[in-house]
Amino acid sequence: MGKGNRERFLFGVACALAGGALWGFSGACSQYLFAHYDIDASFITAARMLGSGALFLVLLLATRRERFLAMLRDRASLRSLVIFGVFGLFACQFSYIASIGCTNAGTATVLQSLGTVWVMLAACALARKPPRAGEALGLVFALVATFLIATQGNLSSLALPAAGLAWGLANSITVAIYIMYPKRLMFVWGTLLTAGVGMAIGGVAAGIAWAAPAVWGGGVVVPALDATGWLVLAAIAVLGTFAAFTLYLHGVALVGPVTGSLLGAMEPVSATVFAALWLGTSFTGYDWAGFLLMVSMILLVSVAGGKKPADEEPLRGMDAEAATCGDGEPASCEGTRPAFGEGVKPATGSARPPLSGGVNVGQEKKG
Repeated sequence: MGKGNRERFLFGVACALAGGALWGFSGACSQYLFAHYDIDASFITAARMLGSGALFLVLLLATRRERFLAMLRDRASLRSLVIFGVFGLFACQFSYIASIGCTNAGTATVLQSLGTVWVMLAACALARKPPRAGEALGLVFALVATFLIATQGNLSSLALPAAGLAWGLANSITVAIYIMYPKRLMFVWGTLLTAGVGMAIGGVAAGIAWAAPAVWGGGVVVPALDATGWLVLAAIAVLGTFAAFTLYLHGVALVGPVTGSLLGAMEPVSATVFAALWLGTSFTGYDWAGFLLMVSMILLVSVAGGKKPADEEPLRGMDAEAATCGDGEPASCEGTRPAFGEGVKPATGSARPPLSGGVNVGQEKKG
């Protein structure tokens, strides 16, 4: 690896790690809001998605205006984006924040990691092939991790609140939906356009869900936040969502989907560390063992699903859209690095998705 390529690779590693860490930070910020203010998950979700969605639209209009407008004129793509934004991103964001409200940032993020397992099982079922050895071991790790976290090793009791476990499991299912559903959108339009527009649409859905009680005679409640509360809420939208997306997607474009998926394991680690050191959340030995097993599962499934050498290759000298000119047709491209904030299109192999709201860049089972 030449000096220039090495520097680019290291920069990509730094971007992907920073993106994962910021997603974990956003989970801890949500936990902080629940602990210090009378606030509900619907308001946090609406503020997060509307704020970050607006920033994405500004970025897209500034950097990909023609492609963005072409996407909006494509009725089939627009229908798919609505489904992705509402049933993928919005459902994932809301269930994740609700899970944090019932448990804590570290536990909610680790339970969300089960989404990787559902994707693996669905991909194996569609391919009619059993999991690879590493994937099967990862599945066992995930089941044991969930058992340890939920029961603390005691078969006769549930250590987590039932609502927290239910929201965590529901969240993992929504993760699988938003990973698997938008593959064609990402192939045609690229990950940044798909993620950005999907986030904006999901933000509208989140706003409607938050304001819906007014339709039945209820009031729309804006929580009484002080300056610190509004600052933390802004940090969730700007740093924990918008910046996390762009950094992670750009990092993956530089280092490749499989390496990027491994670096994405920073998110549950980050969420747990922030919860413990910043918020003083206490974790038991069973919790830590479960967290370690879940991170190990992510690594095992990512490596097992990305055996082909091509999966390790970052995009060389082109951004994701230029690689196919946005319409699936190969094109010659010039340049030395992907445009900042642009991710890669779905590739063979397995690229672990960002857990709390990122878009998968290549998770699919290949025989």
